[in-house]
Amino acid sequence: MNERRILVVAHAKREDTVVAARRVVDALRDAGATPVLPAPDHGEFAEIDERFADVAVLGEEIAAEQLELAIVLGGDGTILRAAELVRGSGAPVLGINMGHVGFLAEIDRDDMDAAVHRVIDRDYEVEERLALSVRVKDVAGEVVYETWALNEATVEKASRERMIEVVVEIDGRPLSSFGCDGMVVSTPTGSTAYNFSAGGPVIWPTVEAIAVVPLSAHALFAKPLVVGPEASVAIEMLERTDGTGILWCDGRRSHDLPPGARVVVRRSAQPVRLARLHPTAFTNRLVRKFHLPVAGWRGAP
Repeated sequence: MNERRILVVAHAKREDTVVAARRVVDALRDAGATPVLPAPDHGEFAEIDERFADVAVLGEEIAAEQLELAIVLGGDGTILRAAELVRGSGAPVLGINMGHVGFLAEIDRDDMDAAVHRVIDRDYEVEERLALSVRVKDVAGEVVYETWALNEATVEKASRERMIEVVVEIDGRPLSSFGCDGMVVSTPTGSTAYNFSAGGPVIWPTVEAIAVVPLSAHALFAKPLVVGPEASVAIEMLERTDGTGILWCDGRRSHDLPPGARVVVRRSAQPVRLARLHPTAFTNRLVRKFHLPVAGWRGAP
């Protein structure tokens, strides 16, 4: 029988997540599976509790391709980190919410023990989420940086005082140029993150689309756009821009953008895989997250 390796991702600086991680590691061991910790976390957990010292380390003893699944103890930010750790491996990510009502976590901490047992029994479904492929090209058209995003790729001004001058291109055709604080290119998953704060549309996760949202644009035609999933979106930093910009992907990976830089965003060939135990209607997630008023609803006849 093949050895089963499960990644556990949690914050070592929070007492509740350390306790939860200990329970998950013990449950995995009791079931005959091999718990794995990310390299940066292993030392921190081992200092807190020696029981973590002999847990396998991702990237040292265990490669990402050997993982069956990742269990994440935390909010959406921790899930984004886990998605980065398992990128390219095919391992799905199961989020266990440790306090904040997020959109990616599957269950709350109260159901953690049952969730681990269902993972052991392989009693879960896998939901694939559209991700973005992001490339930065220089003035000569050479690719100088490549990355990906689950939530969004954002081109922003690097200086607080100055805005950037951009031209937006969709499917190889220029759409409009204007000065702005930045541009957000979002997936449906990211539509409730930065895109939402910028005034972009909320997109149900089952919809395959890409949102393009200007930030504080100085232009008449600078409305949020929703384009097809196979569209190519390019944002060029016009050379007349006074200053530099910066690319951020999921708020985790960044690259400086000098005038003349071109950011090309497309659908990634690799989706992000989320493990689901009991999928919740997205409408319910919205109501919980934003405390939306639903009193008086009588339901469909």
